[in-house]
This record gives sequence, structure tokens and C-alpha cells, in this order.
Amino acid sequence: MFTPTRALLVSLALASSAFADAPTPTPTPKPKPIWELEFAYPSKYREANAKLGAPAPGEKRIVFFGDSITEGWMTNDPGYFSGKPYVDRGIAGQTTSQMLVRFRQDVINLKPYAVLILAGTNDIAQNGFTVTEDSIEQNLQSIAELAKANGIKVAFCSVLPAFDYPWHKGLEPAEKIVALNRWIQGYCRDNNLLYVDYYSPMVDSRHGMKAELSGDGVHPNKTGYAIMEPLADEAVRTLTR
Repeated sequence: MFTPTRALLVSLALASSAFADAPTPTPTPKPKPIWELEFAYPSKYREANAKLGAPAPGEKRIVFFGDSITEGWMTNDPGYFSGKPYVDRGIAGQTTSQMLVRFRQDVINLKPYAVLILAGTNDIAQNGFTVTEDSIEQNLQSIAELAKANGIKVAFCSVLPAFDYPWHKGLEPAEKIVALNRWIQGYCRDNNLLYVDYYSPMVDSRHGMKAELSGDGVHPNKTGYAIMEPLADEAVRTLTR
């Protein structure tokens, strides 16, 4: 006999089957911030730059300009920047081409006294495209000339050692970094610019980064930044004398 109870059970079974067969709704992807759609991400720091405003009278503002190694500095040791006229303007993954494009927004318009530039490893890592040594050098040269044309003192920091890139293995970057640092040092010498040597105290016997200074062989940990910090401070003292 088809009782009301049995009818209810059948209805529930059919409903359960239909629910099981229904496709899982796809979550709506979170829209990317506008700066992630730009080539050089010049809008990333737009609000922060506006909030920062002009340097106070007598302030000798210093911009730390670079890629993930510079951006990660603030994350790994934010106390280093506290109470100092230091402004971190690093963006992860950036090449010298991208940094050249955003130099006006993130350096010139902030009216710093000086800029510490750390760039080039992502070009060697071929982030997005292949770049020749000449192109890297010309981009760095253009950045320096823009700074000098706007009355900003320049320090170039050596590219940090890396034996391999975990996100793009097999490029054998170690000797390419040595060659780029040799060029940067020579360019600084020939143009009366300051060269900051992070490389020498951080390199191991393979021309990679010392294991205790990094989790991935490329990006410094807090111990790595602790080596870089007094060198950066000494560079700032030299630039602001």
C-alpha cells in the first residue's frame, strides 16, 4: 500500500538525489585591485604616497626602491623603518623595466633626499620575458639619470646572491649576478655614485646565498636583513653628510 509516509519518503529521496546531482555553484572570483592589471603597478602605492605627503622641513627622506627583496624588508623587520625617514617602495616580482616606468610615482614625486636602488634579479630570473644584460644596464642607467636630474642622490645596491630561482629553475643565475654587480659597481665608480655591497657578506662558496640567511635561496629572512641593515644605514649616513 502506498501510504502517506511512504510517499513522503519517496519525495525526500527524489529531492536528495536532485540535490546531489546539482552542480556546485562556482564562487565569484574576487576582483583584482586595479594595480595588478597594470604593467608596472604604478597605482599600488598611490594612496600611501598621497597620505605620505611632502617631506617635513629639514627631513632627508630616503626611498628604498626595489622588488620583493625590498618589499619583504618591511614585512620581515618593520621595526627597522620605524622612527626613520625611510620609505619602502618595493613591489614583488618587478623587473628593471617596470621599476623604470613607476620611478616617477614612487620616487621622484615623493621628493626624497636620496634613493637606494636594489634591482635586477627578476630580469635575470626572466620574470615574464627574456632580458639582455644591455637592457638591464640601460634601465638602471636611466633610473639613475632620472634621479640625478631631479636632485636626488643615488645609491645602487648589489644584487643579492642566488644559486637558482625556485620559481624558474635551471637559469644558472649565480655568475650572471656576479657580472651584473661588476657592472653596477663600475657604473657607480665612473659616475660618482654610492655602491652598497650586500653581496659579499651574504654569498656562499657556490655563489648562492648562505643557507641561514634565506628560506628559498633568494629572499632574505630576518637574519639576512640584519646583515643588510647596517650597510644601508651606513649608505644613508654617507649620502646625507
